[in-house]
Amino acid sequence: MALQATEKYLSDLLTGNPRPPHRFSWYSHPSNSMSSPFDSQRGLVHLPNGGEVDTEMKLCPYNAKRNHNDSAETNQRNSKHLAASHSEESEPLSDMCYDALLGPIGRNITKLENSGSKAGGRNRRGRKKGETKKEFVDICGLLSQCAQSMAVNDIRAVTEALKNIRMHASPHGNGTERMAFYFANALEARSNGTATSLYASKHPNNISAADIFKVHWMYINASPFKRVSAMMANKCITKLASGGATRLHIIDFGIQYGFQWPCLIQALLKRPGGPPTLRITGIDFPEPGFRPDEQVKATGLRLEKYCKSYNVPFEYKGIARKWESISLEDLEIDRDGEVLVVNCLDRLGNVPDDTLVPNCPRDSVLNLIKLINPDMFIHGVLNGAFNVPFFYTRFREALFHFSSLFDMLEVTVPGDDKQRLLFEEMVFGREVLNVIACEGTERVERPETYKQWQVRSLRAGLQQLPLDQEIVKSLREKVISDYDKNFSVESDGNWMLQGWKGRVVQAVSCWKTKNN
Repeated sequence: MALQATEKYLSDLLTGNPRPPHRFSWYSHPSNSMSSPFDSQRGLVHLPNGGEVDTEMKLCPYNAKRNHNDSAETNQRNSKHLAASHSEESEPLSDMCYDALLGPIGRNITKLENSGSKAGGRNRRGRKKGETKKEFVDICGLLSQCAQSMAVNDIRAVTEALKNIRMHASPHGNGTERMAFYFANALEARSNGTATSLYASKHPNNISAADIFKVHWMYINASPFKRVSAMMANKCITKLASGGATRLHIIDFGIQYGFQWPCLIQALLKRPGGPPTLRITGIDFPEPGFRPDEQVKATGLRLEKYCKSYNVPFEYKGIARKWESISLEDLEIDRDGEVLVVNCLDRLGNVPDDTLVPNCPRDSVLNLIKLINPDMFIHGVLNGAFNVPFFYTRFREALFHFSSLFDMLEVTVPGDDKQRLLFEEMVFGREVLNVIACEGTERVERPETYKQWQVRSLRAGLQQLPLDQEIVKSLREKVISDYDKNFSVESDGNWMLQGWKGRVVQAVSCWKTKNN
């Protein structure tokens, strides 16, 4: 969700209606923390047209295997264009926005010279000449001891442990030292009772729109996780709609900015006989304030403009409510000649579970999907086991999870990369703070493992569909070709799993209603 906050701020700065930095908040509204994750967007940066979108490859703005021959002059020109584009209102919400963000941007966008690539190991782990070899310190052990002391409310031991950890933690160190820095911050905030105010802090004023843009795409290019999940979903939908259907209805739980759908639209354009009528019901959590549905409406307008530019018949309805309160009637389903797909990538983990309220909202959403009775339900999950009420158990699982993520950036992005530093602070650091220091409704990061979601889905009356092995194979080949060798795409049962060094980070599977 912190990554969504980064994207939200970029969007607000680069649209015709930017918000002043002091009005931007990085947190869910405290009075309704689960109802407003950071995914409002009111427009996109206007970039030079990237040409035809390659739906097989170009979900992210440029390939992780970049063209390193781009000139510095082009980089500077595009950076200036990014910084100034929010004032260019003569071409609002143009189709070039989506083409640029989702097309072959490697030729046009600012080159992130130090971002991750398949080369891996670009972050040289060897010591610089003359650098003294550091004494090995079990930082994870120190963090665990501190958490144990906190679990039994031994404040003196916590204070001493934090002093020791601070000696070996730094936001500018190696991956482990950076992880320790943000975990120490979270432990200190929990000890001092300052978690809520820290998590509710505003976006720093000294970060430019261009920097935010670079931060976001640095992660996309260092890691295939978001990209591959969306490609998996789009390929499955394209195959389902290839049988000559005249209408395709997608109910998207967690539509965010609609970045996933232009690539699908391009694929539908290639269908024999032309594209079907595309109908999207975009669902997201309401924003705080007087316009809770502002973001979902803005997403619909962008998608409508994009479809119009390619003569694709398009219908849209936006819903901004708590997901468990949505009824079947709200979705206005028409099954007469309509292929119906439910899509939800990595967002059900932000819906409250039965540890917060007796009637589990997550199960309510799955029961609604059963009533929808779609031809396919595509479910992507963040694979994590740190959604437990017991602090020390949650801490240990979060430590394992974030150790992998910090190590991933350590291997794929140089240590002095500015975008990496910002990303670790604004995304990983804030997520760690929320998981470790926040409780109750203020804790919005609540992932479950894909096996736990399997049990929930089966209990709701859903049935898993077989994986399309051709799609999985093609995505695996893309990851091998374009990303570090430590990334993996595997399968377990009917789940496609993405991982780093053997640890599963994300999973995707397809479902339908049992006995459909």
